[in-house]
Amino acid sequence: MLGMCRGRRKFLVASLALLSIPALTWLYLSVGNFQEVKPMPLSPVDPQSPMVSAVPRGHHALEIRVREVEEENRTLRRQLSQSQRGHAHKPPHGHHSNQSRTYSTEEGTGDNEGQRSGAPGNSTDCAQHPPVDKCETIHVAIVCAGYNASRDVVTLVKSVLFHRRNPLHFHFITDSIAQQILASLFHTWMVPAVRVDFYDADELKSEVSWIPNKHYSGIYGLMKLVLTKTLPSDLERVIVLDTDITFATDIAELWAVFHKFKGQQVLGVVENQSDWYLGNLWKNHRPWPALGRGFNTGVILLLLDRLRKLKWEQMWRLTAERELMSMLSTSLADQDIFNAVFKQNPFLVYQLPCFWNVQLSDHTRSEKCYKDVSDLKVIHWNSPKKLRVKNKHVEFFRNLYLTFLEYDGNLLRRELFGCPSEADHNSENLQKKLSELDEDDPCYEFRRERFTVHRTHLYFLHYEPEPASDSTDVTLVAQLSMDRLQMLEAICKHWEGPISLALYLSDAEAQQFLRYAQGSEVLMGRANVGYHIVYKEGQFYPVNLLRNVAMKHVNTTYMFLSDIDFLPMYGLYEYLRKSVVQLDMANTKKALIVPAFETLRYRLSFPKSKAELLTQLDMGTLFTFRYHVWTKGHAPTNFAKWRTATTPYRVQWEADFEPYVVVRRNCPEYDRRFVGFGWNKVAHIMELDAQEYEFVVLPNAYMIHMPHAPSFDITKFRSNKQYRVCLKTLKEEFQQNMSRRYGFAALKYMTAENNS
Repeated sequence: MLGMCRGRRKFLVASLALLSIPALTWLYLSVGNFQEVKPMPLSPVDPQSPMVSAVPRGHHALEIRVREVEEENRTLRRQLSQSQRGHAHKPPHGHHSNQSRTYSTEEGTGDNEGQRSGAPGNSTDCAQHPPVDKCETIHVAIVCAGYNASRDVVTLVKSVLFHRRNPLHFHFITDSIAQQILASLFHTWMVPAVRVDFYDADELKSEVSWIPNKHYSGIYGLMKLVLTKTLPSDLERVIVLDTDITFATDIAELWAVFHKFKGQQVLGVVENQSDWYLGNLWKNHRPWPALGRGFNTGVILLLLDRLRKLKWEQMWRLTAERELMSMLSTSLADQDIFNAVFKQNPFLVYQLPCFWNVQLSDHTRSEKCYKDVSDLKVIHWNSPKKLRVKNKHVEFFRNLYLTFLEYDGNLLRRELFGCPSEADHNSENLQKKLSELDEDDPCYEFRRERFTVHRTHLYFLHYEPEPASDSTDVTLVAQLSMDRLQMLEAICKHWEGPISLALYLSDAEAQQFLRYAQGSEVLMGRANVGYHIVYKEGQFYPVNLLRNVAMKHVNTTYMFLSDIDFLPMYGLYEYLRKSVVQLDMANTKKALIVPAFETLRYRLSFPKSKAELLTQLDMGTLFTFRYHVWTKGHAPTNFAKWRTATTPYRVQWEADFEPYVVVRRNCPEYDRRFVGFGWNKVAHIMELDAQEYEFVVLPNAYMIHMPHAPSFDITKFRSNKQYRVCLKTLKEEFQQNMSRRYGFAALKYMTAENNS
């Protein structure tokens, strides 16, 4: 506010000075050729203007002085005329000298440290700017590539969603990995009034691959340069953000800053808060050219329509080509090229107050951007050290970041009342299905769970499986919650092949898992394990949904459908790969059964062969799985025959059969109506039988169930009568559905159940 008011006073003083110049000139000529005149500033608009030197004696010197005054008069008129039209004066510039002078004359863009009141850069206007319309869509562009960046960007999105009051349209420039992850995440997140579009970063590589870049962001760190070409041609303005940004305010406040752009200003950026572009960080440090301290490009406001008219593509390319002749490569990716363009064209820049990009890299002046928590707007973790950066208030910033990192994303599914939203067919269908349920039904919660959409983050950790040399590869599939996390390392030691896991976690637990995994040499040494986070929602454990998520993201021809509590025998991976060939699974419908055993001992000398297993079975160290509580579940495997079998043998389906099997990737999904404990695997095996799968027991394969405390769901099953009643109801409905789908062939399931 003070800046604009001060600017208007300057304009008034300048106008008076302009009117007084002819009178002063006449007085100068009248007083005589023999008097000295003291120097006086002729340009109140620019207090840095050089003072007029004393006029020498003599008529010739006086004529020279008059011509100088008249020339300055014309210059001042041009300056004032430009100021009235809202154009910033473009000063002459050098090529490589990074001066600390600020070139823009618009309020909010040219404040020096000494001119700012309060926290540096924190200023308001004396006239109220038009507010952002309640239902105006705010556009945000983010470049995101790879597994880690896809995980980091979620925290940024959470911070934006937490504060926002406007519809949002995210424009993600992604590689194929990030697109798969984020498309699934937003599809299952189902946040109202949020639209997401993706742009293929691989198609843009040729636009920037010619630029050598030493920054850790690689080629993707240069792609903000081509946004005018990438984003839709009818998109006029966009906020561009790095993935390591955290918002502490409504993004609409930043969007409103576009109203302050004047003249040819087309890019809003915050001054760099380190000394990088001053070139004094170490001996022979030679940064790219920049205006003063330069500008940080972690937060950018882009007026796309004007940039296109200014031929931005040609502008930055020519600048980059010229500078690379001497600089050879970029050190800070797109930021170096943006700054070189700003050096050549300072009129393009609107300098944002520094609280819009508080930069937390080492040795920055970021603490000058705020005096109080309320001053903070945007926090930028722009150091490779991220949360380990050295900063006076790093604990406060870290806690703020962790708040959003572990914040329950389901709570951000709130409506924007009063704003019409685009029709979302998925949401409409979901609401229609839920409305058809009877809320007075004692099993309502069970039925509702089937339609619950769980937010899902695929490939939470880096995933890079080795391509299979043939089509016999097998992926182990399992699901787990936080209380089974300790099984991961053991399974990885027993199974060297690819693994697909679905983890049912809260946002906070997902971060605990991340720290656990990153601290494990075993898990970090495996790049062929896909971890898919399904976020908690509702009161039941969605076991079959988890299995379906893990199955859906298997990349091999075959999959071994296991549970997290089981350790496969050593060498099972290679044994299964040979078995699928021997049993011609490529051309037949088979489900290969891996016999299941269990131990009650937490410390077990794991059998290294079938002979050792039989010995432990005879000694009572091992048992056939659930023989004492649920014999029917695995009895059809025929363990007596397996003891002496040397070749695979076929078994028939029986009621309640639930073996662990190896099947082709295109097998039926698990039925989602079964949640928690009970009938979740039984229903799937019944489906396989109805589709005429042949069940074949492998004679030299086995898996062992390790002991653990009872799950919460089995405890509910045992203690809650209504739970058991609802499970029985769901089972009967499933059997009726089977009869409708498979006709006469499915009658045996009804008969078998009645006889069991």
